[in-house]
Amino acid sequence: MINDNEQRSIVHMDLDSFFVSVEVGRRSELKGKPVIIGGFGDRGVVASCSYEARKFGVHSAMPGKMARILCPHAIWIKGDMEEYSRHSKIIREIISDKAPVVEQSSIDEFYLDISGMDKFFGCMKWTTELRQHVIAKSGLPISFGLSKNKMVSKVATGESKPNGQLQIPFGTEKHFLSPLGVEKIPMIGRKTAEQLQQVGVVDVKTLSVMPVKILESMFGKNGPVLWQRANGIDYTPVEPYSERKSISTETTFETDTIDVKMLRTKMLKMVEELGFSLRKENFLTGCLTVKLRYSNFDTQTKQCSFLYTSSDELLMDKVTDLFDKLYNKRMLVRLIGVRLSDLVRGNYQISLFDDPKRTINLYQAMDKIRAKHGQHILGRAFD
Repeated sequence: MINDNEQRSIVHMDLDSFFVSVEVGRRSELKGKPVIIGGFGDRGVVASCSYEARKFGVHSAMPGKMARILCPHAIWIKGDMEEYSRHSKIIREIISDKAPVVEQSSIDEFYLDISGMDKFFGCMKWTTELRQHVIAKSGLPISFGLSKNKMVSKVATGESKPNGQLQIPFGTEKHFLSPLGVEKIPMIGRKTAEQLQQVGVVDVKTLSVMPVKILESMFGKNGPVLWQRANGIDYTPVEPYSERKSISTETTFETDTIDVKMLRTKMLKMVEELGFSLRKENFLTGCLTVKLRYSNFDTQTKQCSFLYTSSDELLMDKVTDLFDKLYNKRMLVRLIGVRLSDLVRGNYQISLFDDPKRTINLYQAMDKIRAKHGQHILGRAFD
């Protein structure tokens, strides 16, 4: 059990405007200009933007129509998930080669536990050198925060941007957090911040001295967690990175079948379940495989690759197309299966490249209901 008085050294590293930085690296003429990654149309959404665009109020997940009004002279780029994933892997390998314990929390974010290194190198000196090494090897800007826990380190990284670094010495966590707005605390989104502001809680210092029972009455089980975070307390360990290669499901029928409509429907439901699992674990997939086993035990597979996604619609289109190409013998089918592979860390923000905001809001609402009441409580109706 981690003790809050235990002096740990936790680093949070975040690649600044990662997607934009990759594009600037490929196209130097974009440097210093307002750049927006995402869909340009009226239904498009901002996936990422440069600091130059942020000065005009543009931010991720903003409707493209609004972004164009705020920053009409911005340069729009659709985005290349394959290229971003390749750069993410390069950074991960650089960091993993140097750090003892690494957790990759997203495509452009890392936590490092370097506790004990002060005895040999000095944690700030070591992390500074690592950051410089990453910049030199990748050409990408990266910021970091160093403190005794993950939460404070993440906030410190945000305060050090762009392309900076910040150490919060042991014992000064509350002093660092106190003057910040409550929205700077991870897990406090827009709605939670508004609720706190309605009762006069604007900064972290005020939040830190609120009675826990009041916060619990306002936010339920999240109330005590908010109080802990406002007081710089976080016991979450750095989980070593392990790369999941694939996720799959298959079904063997009690009676071999030639019912094509049923087989298609079953595969679509499989994809829906796998898509939920992907989003729940913050993964994207770049490859889908369909498997058929006939009554004579002849087994056939067919796969296709595509830009990284966790979109049910896109995956359903792929699985239907593969099934129609694969099932050509018109024989009785004993088993069907679907596998998603070439997995990378990523979430809805990355999926903004291929899904309009309304679709992503639908996914989030459906996934929230499934997470609370069970995966099979809600699903699409297939013809």
